[in-house]
Amino acid sequence: MINVGIVGSGFIGPAHIEALRRLGFVQVVALCDGTLEQAQEKARALNVPHAYASVDELLAHPGLQVVHNCTPNNLHAQINMQILAAGKHVFSEKPLCMTPQEARGLVALAEQAGVVHGVSFVYRQFAMVRQAASMMRAGSVGRLFASHGSYLQDWMLRETDYNWRVEAALGGASRAVADIGSHWCDTVQFVTGRRIVEVMADLSIVWPTRKANVAGNQTFTQDVSAVYEDKPVTTEDFGSILFRFDDGSKGSFSVSQVSAGRKNRLSFEINGSEQSVAWDQEIPQQLWIGHRDRANQLLTDDPGLMNTDVADSAHFPGGHIEGWPDAFKNMMAQFYRAVQAGAMPEQPTFATFHDGANVMYIIDAIVKSHQQQRWVRVER
Repeated sequence: MINVGIVGSGFIGPAHIEALRRLGFVQVVALCDGTLEQAQEKARALNVPHAYASVDELLAHPGLQVVHNCTPNNLHAQINMQILAAGKHVFSEKPLCMTPQEARGLVALAEQAGVVHGVSFVYRQFAMVRQAASMMRAGSVGRLFASHGSYLQDWMLRETDYNWRVEAALGGASRAVADIGSHWCDTVQFVTGRRIVEVMADLSIVWPTRKANVAGNQTFTQDVSAVYEDKPVTTEDFGSILFRFDDGSKGSFSVSQVSAGRKNRLSFEINGSEQSVAWDQEIPQQLWIGHRDRANQLLTDDPGLMNTDVADSAHFPGGHIEGWPDAFKNMMAQFYRAVQAGAMPEQPTFATFHDGANVMYIIDAIVKSHQQQRWVRVER
């Protein structure tokens, strides 16, 4: 069994634990949180045997091999550095860090440490996304013409919707682009096999001031007796981005956290010289395949119908719908196969610190493009 520690036990920490337990050969032996009391309470609720109040204490746990960083954005860089310094394999929530400079440093440290390193870009792990990538590699889509799509949510629709991600000091200079646009960029770069090298962005703040609950309760909680205070907002709610790939092809995408009725709709369409492929995360078992001279197709995640190199990402017969938790499991399975081998694979299919840094450079270029109102090259 591989012994794992979890840092941070908010929404995403338990998701990591659930996926790891489904693997069967990984055990979560410890977690840490802001205080010992918080850590002990979460450890009891999640059936984790050991609880700690600091990262250093967690890293000293006997026999610990891997650590997952599931903390808020502003803590990612420092905690990732601590894990690397301790020589542990590391799996980080996204974003990898908050600045390009931190990203370059973390990539160098990870290479120097010689450990397995991963970043939680989960959408590339859906069966139909991997199918689309396989079709691109096989040449059946043809030469890449264009890529476009969006990532739309509604959880920040109201003026009283407030979360730590709104605060630039905690979430970063970008919110919607960094939080969900990062997923879109990683997913489409994975599917196409191309890199975004230049961007033109127009970002929008729809609530320049938001009302935060003075009791500290955040979005997703209902409190009819809440008392609010006004908080200025400097991070975007919506953004539109034009981009250019390294092969000269082009595309565009929009991100929004204020689109009523859209809960978690990451969607993309890839147009090639032979056919098109399109996918929508809210109906994840379907891949639309578009043709010029014959009827279009709707492929479902039946492993018997998928390309053989990616059929293992669908675990049940066709018609047994798999979704986000299953993609999360796929991601963990690939990462932990590398941990078992003791080294990074030559061509990892899970996102690495290199991929995490790559997306940080794109986000930085998008922010600069909006500020300067011009095309900006992605500096890697």
